[in-house]
Amino acid sequence: MVVVGAGIAGVACATELVRAGVPVEIRERARVPGGRMASRRFDGRPVDLGAAYLTVSDPDFAEVVEGWRAAGLVREWTDTFVAYGADGRREVPGPMRWAAARGLRSLVEHLARELPVTVDRLVLGVEPGPVVDGRPCEAVVLAMPGPQAALLLAPALDAATRATQAQRWSPSLAGVLCFPARRWATFRGAFVNDHPLLRLVCDDGDRRGDDAPVLVAHTTPGFAAGHLAQPSRAGPAIEEAVQDLLGLSEPAEHVHVHRWTYAKPTAGLDGTHHLDADGVGLAGDAFGEPRVQSAWLSGRDLGRALVNRLIPA
Repeated sequence: MVVVGAGIAGVACATELVRAGVPVEIRERARVPGGRMASRRFDGRPVDLGAAYLTVSDPDFAEVVEGWRAAGLVREWTDTFVAYGADGRREVPGPMRWAAARGLRSLVEHLARELPVTVDRLVLGVEPGPVVDGRPCEAVVLAMPGPQAALLLAPALDAATRATQAQRWSPSLAGVLCFPARRWATFRGAFVNDHPLLRLVCDDGDRRGDDAPVLVAHTTPGFAAGHLAQPSRAGPAIEEAVQDLLGLSEPAEHVHVHRWTYAKPTAGLDGTHHLDADGVGLAGDAFGEPRVQSAWLSGRDLGRALVNRLIPA
């Protein structure tokens, strides 16, 4: 069978299939696994461009995180952010947030290290059978945002199409700002409330643990929607907004803007995944809260459902 998408949902799904002895191929259109747990290197160090951190509440996912910690890949980062709003700056306690020194993508790569992942592999279409790019298979999993999955589905696959159409997503831009030195008051992450441009700002040097003078700003959906065609043009506005928020006078040495057309699901769907009679499955954090944990649980549960279908007791 085929899993399309090597983000954490697709990798979690494939892990269950491989454990049960089900032959599987993972096809990823990007050059590396990771999906929205994306990282990119700037001056030799990784910076998280997608998910900013992960939280843990499910005991099964806690075991996965403990495996990452034992491998030296994650650490507890902080349970306190600050929030900027009409009442100024205040501390906001919350759940423990975990960070990865080598970027969150390293966690997906760790889970996928013994899985058959083919990168730079663009899937063009899924037809009844199911048939993936003209090749019959036992089942297919589309581990990606619903609007992207919908582009691959033949009209006859109406159950899966309806499941994708039920999803709603909002866009965002991630701006990486590399400064010559750290000139801001100490903080780890900041929620920015009621701002026309900023939604979240993270101190990536604190998140990585190396104190590099790097900030990552995530924008509001409304601002992002106006810059999806040419995201790089949003760089100056993002930099100005961050400087104003943190009281910085020194400009960044480098600004990079990454576009996320489908950054975040805006409404959780019932259940943890979709699997129809046509053998088409959908997984990801659209099923549940928009969290890394939700995506892993979705893929894990879909993998188990497929095992029960393909290997009857």
